[in-house]
Amino acid sequence: MALKKNEELLREESLSERKAKEIFSKKEGKEKKILTTFSIEPSFKEELEELFDSMGLGWAAGIRFALKEFYKKYSEN
Repeated sequence: MALKKNEELLREESLSERKAKEIFSKKEGKEKKILTTFSIEPSFKEELEELFDSMGLGWAAGIRFALKEFYKKYSEN
């Protein structure tokens, strides 16, 4: 008789899975994050990635920064 493996017990959680759970789980005093998607031209994305990299930011952090700055600039009017 063959034993059936319980994959859930044997499988370790990957780093990306842990980060995703941490980011999207409810924390005290913090608002839950929402995953959003949008489409842009690959060449424009490359330009933005280079700009964000020069600022020491990754893609997602750069987009969040840009949106916050945009909001500050145009919400004052």
